[in-house]
Parts: sequence; C-alpha cells; structure tokens
Amino acid sequence: MRAVLVYADFAPRPGYKITQDELRTHKVREGNKVWRNPKLVLRTDYPVPEPKPDEVLIRVKAVGICGSDIHFLETDEEGYIIYPGLTKFPVVIGHEFSGVIEKVGANVRNLKPGDMVTSEEMFWCGECDACRGIDFNHCTRLNDPADLEYGELGFTHDGAMADYVVVKAKYVWKINSLLEAYGSEEKAFEAGSLVEPTSVAYHAMFTRAGGFKPGSYVVVWGAGPIGLGAIALAKAAGAGKIIVFEVSPVRRELAKKVGADYVFNTAELQKNSVEPWEKIMEITDGQGADFHVEAAGAPQHTLPQMQRSLAIDGKIAWIGRAPKEVPIYIEVFQVRRGQLFGSQGHSGFRNFGNVIRLMAAGRIDMTQIITSRFKLDEAHKAFERAHQRIDGKITLKP
Repeated sequence: MRAVLVYADFAPRPGYKITQDELRTHKVREGNKVWRNPKLVLRTDYPVPEPKPDEVLIRVKAVGICGSDIHFLETDEEGYIIYPGLTKFPVVIGHEFSGVIEKVGANVRNLKPGDMVTSEEMFWCGECDACRGIDFNHCTRLNDPADLEYGELGFTHDGAMADYVVVKAKYVWKINSLLEAYGSEEKAFEAGSLVEPTSVAYHAMFTRAGGFKPGSYVVVWGAGPIGLGAIALAKAAGAGKIIVFEVSPVRRELAKKVGADYVFNTAELQKNSVEPWEKIMEITDGQGADFHVEAAGAPQHTLPQMQRSLAIDGKIAWIGRAPKEVPIYIEVFQVRRGQLFGSQGHSGFRNFGNVIRLMAAGRIDMTQIITSRFKLDEAHKAFERAHQRIDGKITLKP
C-alpha cells in the first residue's frame, strides 16, 4: 500500500538527559530534543497491516495535515524538529482521519465491515491510575518510553496518511450519522476527518475548563484548525461575542465563516500602536473576556494580552503547544478570580461522540475550513503548501 512516513536521525542534543528506555525503544517524550534532519517519504511498498483480535482495519477516505505533522518537518537552526512532544520515528504520520472498516478482529463486537468511522489519536490503556481516576489523555503507559503498545497515532504508531490503518476498536467512533446530515459520502468523510481537531477544542473548552455561560464574551487566539473549531463551538454554545486574533488573511476569513463576530490581525493592530487587550476591553465595554482560548501556541505573545483582558471570574483554556517558558503574573488570577486550564488531547468524556452529534445536527460544519485537497500521491506537494500557512485545513484523499 501507499504510506507517507517521516524519517529522522536519532541524535539527542548535548546535555539532554535521555533515559535508557528512550535509548532502547526510540519512543521519546520530547521530540525536539532528540530528532534531527527530518524528511518526508512517500512509499508505495508499505505492508498492509493485519488487525489483531481487538483491532479493526480501516480504509482511509480522508486525512488532514495537522500542525503537529508540519512541526515534525520544520527545524531549528541546528536541524532539530520543532515538535516538542511524544514521537517515535520512522512512522506513518496522519491522525485526523475517517474511513470505512474493511476488516475486524475476532474479539470485536460493536463494529463491522462497512461502518463509516473515525478514531481517537491518543492510544490510552484504560488501566493505569491516570486512566482510571483522572483522564485518558494523561495515560501513564501512553507516555512511557518503555511501553510500545500505547502511544499516539501518527506519532509513535503508524497513522492514517496511507491507504489503510489499524486501530484498537475501543478508540473508534461511528460517523454513519454524518452521511444522513451531509447527504454525500465525500462530505461525510471530510467532516469525519475533522472530528479529531474539533474534539481537541471541545475537550479544552468544555471538559477541562468547564465551558461558559451563554452570553459570555469569548476570545480565540489563533484561527488554525483547532482555533476554528473553538470558534464554531463557542458559537454553538451561545457566546455573546466572539473575538478572534489571527495573522493569516485566509484564516481570518474562515474565522468569520464559522462564527466569529470580530476578527483582527494582531500585527496590524500593533503596527498602529493598539494592543489586542485594548481592543478586547473596548469591545466588551471594559469588562474583559469571560473565556480565552489559546490555540496559537505563542505564550510569550498571548499570555500578557490575556492577563490584561481577563474578566472577573474569567477562564483561560490553553491548547497551543510551544517549548517556551514564560512569566505568569499570579496577582491577576487572584484579584480577578481567574483560572487557567492546561489541556491535552481529546479522549474520554464522550468528547468525540458529542462533536459528532453537533456535526450531525448541523450545529457546526467544519468542512467549511477545508481550503485545499490533494491526492495521497501528492503528499509532498501538499506539505509544501502546508509550510506556507495559507490554508485553513489541507486534506488528503487516499
């Protein structure tokens, strides 16, 4: 079968204290401190995976390019990848996908060939203390370099930028209802491939941060696919005003399309000696934002703005990833009764199921953010475009 893989040199940075398990398995917690000189390879001779008793084989119909995929291939001045998280190369990339089940393992009972499905990206065990008592997204076995059974689809385990992918049945969600909503298999599969990034936003906003009251003022920082999902979800949840900051003109237009009321180019504002926090305070009549969503991954720029525009009892849901340490002014959170919620992943709590329900009900339509479509054989061309940051979402069609 065809498959798109990332290869890179295993070269721990001088001074980085790599563990013996990471050395042995090459499953590392901090990818940007280990992997160097990445390259993208389209193979045509990759073996079709065979599902184990608890797995299903899925023929991929649509798969999106995520910011993480792009960060696998972008490097710093020393040639190290800029993605800071869990990785194990070489690997078939791609984790935002949908498809149709071709084959099921002997122990699978609730799925069958022909089902339209999508899948979670976090491969949690369901048995460790974190899974049983806190949150699947923080599964200790998923993050354990010594445990190769669990990890992340397209990061440590072969993903969906291929003709076929296998996943455990417990991570799979049916999307047959999307066919009824869209009336087209192609559109339904496109929507299905966007369940994962939208669920990342849903988990941060409603599961981790506890959501907001209808009528609240919501600010979204960054209108990439996850930020766009946050905007659509905020609209569906009854936000009073939705304010968005984004530098890309294409993404600013998409932000309006999915529900933003006010959209600003941060760079343009500051060029005119206006700070984003000032614009927020102006629009909210001095009350500030009840709910901030950080989906930009630029804490050095966004956190100071959020701290100066946080409403009393306001919340910050933090999704963006960045390997940077920044100062935080605790006094703001004390006197404003504010809270900051770090969020990772999308699993558990019926996040996927609720996003699928919202799509099926027509409350959100994330297919609007797809601005480029490529065939799987055009993967290199698709990534060349992705590095330009001129799209909402780029989708590959195997």
